[in-house]
Amino acid sequence: MRALDLAAGALHHRDLSRAKLDERLSRAGVSPSGRVETMATLERAGLLDDARRAAGRAGVLAARARGNEAIRWELEQEGIEAEVVETAIAGLAPEATRAVEVIARRGRSVTTARYLAQRGFGEDAVALAVDAPGGEDGSRSVA
Repeated sequence: MRALDLAAGALHHRDLSRAKLDERLSRAGVSPSGRVETMATLERAGLLDDARRAAGRAGVLAARARGNEAIRWELEQEGIEAEVVETAIAGLAPEATRAVEVIARRGRSVTTARYLAQRGFGEDAVALAVDAPGGEDGSRSVA
């Protein structure tokens, strides 16, 4: 019962991945069998769900102007399986669409391209920040 109380307390504040919850319970001294049993109980109750965690966190990161690579990296750091991560990313607006929104706010420039790259956007999305349709100077605003 102690393990279940610890886990419920941890999940009370925010969703955690299965791996992160297992790590917390391990640090609290819960036995491996106790951790397995506790997580199975929480999964059956719908309180522990890596797919929900991945989708929710991916949405938050995308809203904070993070590209797919940054989102993928963060979710993998939480121990979420690659297939679940890819499903979460597939549920987001396309990366290029999110990049265009950033470009509309920041303007088309090398600085914006660098900003996108640092935030985990792919090469195609980064190129949108410097490729000026119909012009050579790179100063055109996003249509």
